[in-house]
Amino acid sequence: MQPDQTIIPGMLTVEELRTAAGNGSIDTVILALPDPYGKLMGKRLDAAYFLTDVAGGTHACDYLFTVDMEMEPVPGYQFSNWESGYGDVHLVPDLATLRKLSWLDRTALVLCDAQLEPSHEPVPVAPRSILRKQLASLRAHGFEAMAGSELEYFLYRTSYMDAARNGYRDLAKVGWYREDYHLLQMSRTEDLNGAYRRHLAASGVPVESTKGEFGKSQHELNIRYAPVLEMADRHLLLKQAVKEIADQLGCCATFMAKPDAAEAGSSSHLHFSLWTTANGKLTNAFPGSGEFSGIACTDLFRWFLGGWMYYVPELMVWYAPTVNSYKRFEAGSWAPTALAWSPDNRTAGFRIVGAGPSLRIECRITGADINPYLAYAAVIASGLAGIEQQIEPPPPHIGDVYAATDKQMLPATLEEATSNFANSDLAHTAFGAGVVEHYTHFYTTEAEAYRKAVTDWERTRYFERI
Repeated sequence: MQPDQTIIPGMLTVEELRTAAGNGSIDTVILALPDPYGKLMGKRLDAAYFLTDVAGGTHACDYLFTVDMEMEPVPGYQFSNWESGYGDVHLVPDLATLRKLSWLDRTALVLCDAQLEPSHEPVPVAPRSILRKQLASLRAHGFEAMAGSELEYFLYRTSYMDAARNGYRDLAKVGWYREDYHLLQMSRTEDLNGAYRRHLAASGVPVESTKGEFGKSQHELNIRYAPVLEMADRHLLLKQAVKEIADQLGCCATFMAKPDAAEAGSSSHLHFSLWTTANGKLTNAFPGSGEFSGIACTDLFRWFLGGWMYYVPELMVWYAPTVNSYKRFEAGSWAPTALAWSPDNRTAGFRIVGAGPSLRIECRITGADINPYLAYAAVIASGLAGIEQQIEPPPPHIGDVYAATDKQMLPATLEEATSNFANSDLAHTAFGAGVVEHYTHFYTTEAEAYRKAVTDWERTRYFERI
């Protein structure tokens, strides 16, 4: 199976943008930058101004990499702080990502890389820079990689504004029984999910399908697999489209890992395969003549799986980046609780999917709240370490992993995962001490903010009866 080489609707060249700006069909260009949370930040430019003055880059405040979710500047970062005056970074449009957004009137979008001023070196802590560095390591070993994100989300017939006014309580669910594969329930949300499919497909994000998921009001949107950087870009554009289109229709969607204690959490299963060039074309490097637990594969497959699994505890913060992430890992919830792999077994954290040219590894640990650039960077770093160290995976687990008593459990909290990351030799080697220090502070700050918060659970439990 070759990656899709067809022309993708919605993608633009600079000349096509120039024509569209000239005839008025596009008058706005969004410059978008992924931040550490995996949100798209940026600015809107007049299209003519972009073409004449900004196609080579513009500026943004470097505090975008050191603020919290509330956009409060957080002290303690070396990269950007009050002492340094919160200067600028240079936003460089990646013109290969230029596309027309069909859900926004007369609007195009281009994703940007962040560079330091005045050296124009990549900002080392920027998520896109981190993934690019790992891709360079991958190519130095002679590999490319293909990936696919499967994203789940909950939908509500409540606007974002009303949801915020009500403290995100008593939201109007779009379904009242489990949605999984249920065509009648899915018909009730086709105004939303149909709009997502059509607009994404028309905006440079090829779509496979939508379906109901296990939770009430939970859905999944699958997009076509792609080279890893493009998939990370598509992943964020999918989330942006779902939220903005829902907002336009007076509804809301959430990609929280566990928005409802009574329902299954939302995942972002990651599908991944290594590719090499043979006879002038890319070929999946995982299938081969070797036999491994019934899988016809190469040594590269075994070692990549072994390394990916071995280093999960050390890189868990990039698979489960919020305090909410860890509430998803419950027995019987379709989310894994322990480190195990198995062919086609949804209780395992790693599931082997496909055969021959479609052979790939599916990681089921990751939630819908991941930053895809960081998650895919962690996959590459751990998989390459597995190849270099020839790490063998454990034997496959046959049966219910939830019932197993001999497996290593996943880290249970953000604090535990952050400590593992801070002390990881692999993280320091692969990403650099500065990146490890930056993101250790980032996740420590997030965990401390949660520790200080007074929750509805506490009020309900203690207000009257303690």
